[in-house]
Amino acid sequence: MPTEEELMARAAELLARGPLLPPPAERKRLREASGLTQEDVAVALQTKRETVNGWETGRTMPRPPRLAAYKHLLDGWAEQYPAPTDNVSTHSGVTATETFAGTSASAPATAKAPARPAASSTRPSTSRRTGAKKAVAKKTTTAAAVDPRFENGPLAVVDCEDGQVSAYCVGGLVLDVPAKSIPALVDWTLSEARLGQARLHRNGRDADPILVLTASALERYGLPAALSQEERRASRLAAGHKVVKQIEKAGLQLTQRGFGPWARVFREPEGSKRRCVQLCILPWNALDAREWDKKDDPQLPTMHPADLARYLGLYAARVTTPRGSTATTGLELMTALRPPTRAEKDEATGEFKRAFNDDALTQLYPVVECEVPDEHPILKGKFARHHERTPAEMLMEEPYNWCRPLTDDECMQPYLVAIDVNMAFAAAANGLTVGLNGPTRLTGNPKFDPALPGSWLVDLSHVDLAHVFGRTIDVGRLPSPFTPTGEHPTGPAWYATPTVAYAVELGFDVAPIEAYVRTQTGRYLDPWYKRLRDAYVETMADMGVTTDLTGQEFLEAMGRRKQVDPTMALLETAIKATAKGAIGKLRQRSRGQVPYYEPYPALKRETWRPDIRAAVLASQRVGLHRKMLKTAAAADVYPVAIGTDAIVYPSPGPSPLDVLPHTAEGKPAPGSFRLGVSPGMVKHQGTQTVLWAEAQFEEHGGVFNIANLIKTDQSAGEGE
Repeated sequence: MPTEEELMARAAELLARGPLLPPPAERKRLREASGLTQEDVAVALQTKRETVNGWETGRTMPRPPRLAAYKHLLDGWAEQYPAPTDNVSTHSGVTATETFAGTSASAPATAKAPARPAASSTRPSTSRRTGAKKAVAKKTTTAAAVDPRFENGPLAVVDCEDGQVSAYCVGGLVLDVPAKSIPALVDWTLSEARLGQARLHRNGRDADPILVLTASALERYGLPAALSQEERRASRLAAGHKVVKQIEKAGLQLTQRGFGPWARVFREPEGSKRRCVQLCILPWNALDAREWDKKDDPQLPTMHPADLARYLGLYAARVTTPRGSTATTGLELMTALRPPTRAEKDEATGEFKRAFNDDALTQLYPVVECEVPDEHPILKGKFARHHERTPAEMLMEEPYNWCRPLTDDECMQPYLVAIDVNMAFAAAANGLTVGLNGPTRLTGNPKFDPALPGSWLVDLSHVDLAHVFGRTIDVGRLPSPFTPTGEHPTGPAWYATPTVAYAVELGFDVAPIEAYVRTQTGRYLDPWYKRLRDAYVETMADMGVTTDLTGQEFLEAMGRRKQVDPTMALLETAIKATAKGAIGKLRQRSRGQVPYYEPYPALKRETWRPDIRAAVLASQRVGLHRKMLKTAAAADVYPVAIGTDAIVYPSPGPSPLDVLPHTAEGKPAPGSFRLGVSPGMVKHQGTQTVLWAEAQFEEHGGVFNIANLIKTDQSAGEGE
């Protein structure tokens, strides 16, 4: 039993804590009861209205010196406008309605967070810091129960200040870390930190906890602030480094990738329970600025650990726990949502055994020569070393990279307006039927079947769109839908099923010469698309860009979104990079790990499926062409350049509203491009003058794609 002096000391410690705020819903109630607006509070506290909105929704917390002033304001209102007796105490500081992502969720008004002592004899290492909030499970449509194994969220940012190591978790929670070495830190995480993320599919597995190490944490644990040139080349710490030796001495293990920017440290599993921690080492460029940050003005190196935890915690909640690059994470998300195996009970023995799921990619299959990149081992000895394969030898399904000269009439227009398709590759994957098993070769002029995903050798050079549309559409000002360059095909070539199906849709007969098809099919990418779609739409809504906006409202909201919440702007970038990178990862090329024509690591993955990547890119390209046809038919306007998913149109005005066709009722023309936030809809990428374009053509000799330079946001990458 504790003594009276010990209990009094703990009570004094609670009183010494900083000012605690009422829950977000109560903050809003008090302000509204006073008759003031968020703008009034922002002016008084010399901040932005969006910041006050963040305080009232629970997305952010005020910091000193505004914290004390905001607390004083709320206390004054609480005395003037006391809450009804069935409401939560305005001084609880914590509520079950706060999610681990920092957003608010509906819950009974009487719900309170369970009280915890400031220190505990059983778990002293995880005591919460002053002003810290309890982490609670993320709410989607209804309040979800907290998984006690992961009550502190999926990850933590480990930082050291004044000799004290702290783990900043999502939701504002801060834990004291007693570990004095990397092995001790890993063991603390496995035994006490309660970090991780529950599986996304009942047949999947839980995500390992992530620890993000800042520069001060590296110094505290004896790790270098940066890798040497040789270590950077190997992407790992030298095997003889003292920290690596500490890990080995403690009986912990590293994966074959070693101790690099994303290091997995683990102990042998206990039965079916994994015991693995992933370290994300921020100063070693674990979070590449091209994917996770603003590449021209990196924010992460100087971001406060609490803000970094919020950012990565939101990504984990809406997408999945980061596993490396955004491309790697996106590919892991596919597997997490479509696990290859499940446990199945053997009726004869009563024991559980591994079984394969019919809707997943479950094993490695033979590859097809036309579908693989040039360095693949199957091509060894087939071609000369620097031979460039032709379309009849290689499946060339890629996004558009096309540009044409302006006509005289188009030169009379003052502007060139570029529009960009939201989440273009993810949208193209939606509803797409792909192959799940190995290829079957069809010879002897097989009949084309649009239900069979795969690769078809077929001659589409006879397809004449002018014959289809006559004088209604000037097809000479449109790219061919069958080649990435937009040039007309000249003979037999390999195409993915969506491309050949589009030729049939346009009314042409096709006569394949041979094909490689997959007979086991499914919409493998549907849950992956829906997860990323919801993450993107929710993130954009947090910046004020919602699905109910139309026309000018949408354009204005897009223009100011990055100033509303810079962290959400980073999250938008990461989600788009996840979608684009994962599709590219399906046909990952050798990065120089092995000599040409030798097997490289990516080929060992069940998700190395170049045929699926080709189907997605073909679907994206022909979908773009379909909309360009509809736009031309509705308004007689034609693109002059396309770069991946950015389309450039001559325009009488600087806005997309000046060029995109609408009906008499003011609605977008059916089948044409439509402004909006949802994947597949378009946004404004940028505007330039026709004179600027002519100067570019003169400077570059005409071999140039202006679509890649017309950007309002110059930090944006090519396409999505």
